[in-house]
Amino acid sequence: MNDHGWDEEAARPYFFLSYAHTPKAGARGAGDPNHWVRQLYRDLCEAVLQLTTVPAGVQVGFMDESMHQGELWADRLSEELATCRVFVPLYSPRYFNSLPCGQEWHSFIQRPVYPANLDSERTSGIVPVLWAPMSRYKLPAVASELQFNHASFGPDYATEGLYALMKLSYFRSAYELAVHRLARRIVEVAEETVIPVGRRLDFNTQPSAFNVTAPTKQLRISVLAYHRGEVPPDRNPDYYGARRTDWHPYRPAASRPLAEHAVRLARQLGFQATVHEFDGEAEAIISGGDPVAPGLLLLDRWVLQDERWSELVRRFDRSDCSWVSVLEPWNLDDPDCVENHRELGELSDRVLRFTHRSVRPSFLGATGGPPGLGSLEEFDDALPRAAMKAKYAFEGRTRTEPEEPPPPRPNLRDAFRYGRGRDGPEPFAYDDDQPPRDLGERPDDGTPPGGGIT
Repeated sequence: MNDHGWDEEAARPYFFLSYAHTPKAGARGAGDPNHWVRQLYRDLCEAVLQLTTVPAGVQVGFMDESMHQGELWADRLSEELATCRVFVPLYSPRYFNSLPCGQEWHSFIQRPVYPANLDSERTSGIVPVLWAPMSRYKLPAVASELQFNHASFGPDYATEGLYALMKLSYFRSAYELAVHRLARRIVEVAEETVIPVGRRLDFNTQPSAFNVTAPTKQLRISVLAYHRGEVPPDRNPDYYGARRTDWHPYRPAASRPLAEHAVRLARQLGFQATVHEFDGEAEAIISGGDPVAPGLLLLDRWVLQDERWSELVRRFDRSDCSWVSVLEPWNLDDPDCVENHRELGELSDRVLRFTHRSVRPSFLGATGGPPGLGSLEEFDDALPRAAMKAKYAFEGRTRTEPEEPPPPRPNLRDAFRYGRGRDGPEPFAYDDDQPPRDLGERPDDGTPPGGGIT
């Protein structure tokens, strides 16, 4: 065991696959959008095994397949970034807008890189992959400074990106060639560089290597739930903490308070998220002033039994605050929730009458509504849709209005209120409930009365 806590006899993973997690699209139940990244990871591991003497059962690479799950998530990332031999980022527009991806890159490059041989020019342990074409996007400095020839992986790869090569059977042979050459490059870089095991850094405190101090999109996450001092006698207090923001509805499935979990999910969408207690935010939201950012309200239905909170939420619902989406976690593994499922679901429907009514099918999971978000997985599916719905509404509300209003649209009733006789327009007798009746003569050109409208 060395000073960094790493067993020197242990085989170090060849590569760390760094990628931007993609949220599910469409309604809940959609397929896993990260399926193709997982397939790439498996194919890379198999190819690296073929090119090396790694023993059976030894970890070949690392890919974070459980982002945001478990208390040891950040510790595991820190350990893998401190020990892997090669860093493999999957370039895409979403990647360079992701704070965690920037933190992974930054954490890796804190370790020094030495050429294995005196005459070697290898100065980087990074092997980038074009997951999607990036020709229309400007790369951040740390990526643009890398000397890397993507064309060596084949012309189709350089043009289309690896994702397209995977999905389209037409490119099957091009994909296999790209994976083989990528695996060979990973092995070459691992053998041509010496990158000592680094310190396990506190991952959550690391800055982004992409020089983005904060994502461009803001998101205010508000929580309305009990704190432990006001939980009623018939409610299990284990789901609550000293503050409202400590609400932990999905325990034991979730390892951290829901607001903290939501912040991590929001970061993956490129949001700079902040957490607030809703009772401190509500009046500013309800007042109708200009919103400062899109928002999410994480609502514990149990508080609606308290008339004070029920009235506050009712006022919010009637104020048409469309830039704040509502998520209603409702853990169906919680016996209290199961027992009070119908009663509190109906209460939520009454209090959030307009919010529930306005949910469009494509955002059906965004507000919850009865029966609520019954598991952590359902919450994870719903949050991206809710956040984007709030973002669109915020942008629509704050978009600069034109200095002069557009001209009114033509009114067809007015346009045909007059017929055309020999000596000019003549009036129709117009009744909103009856078709127009021509009081003039038939025009000489033979067209029917009303200017050709039959």
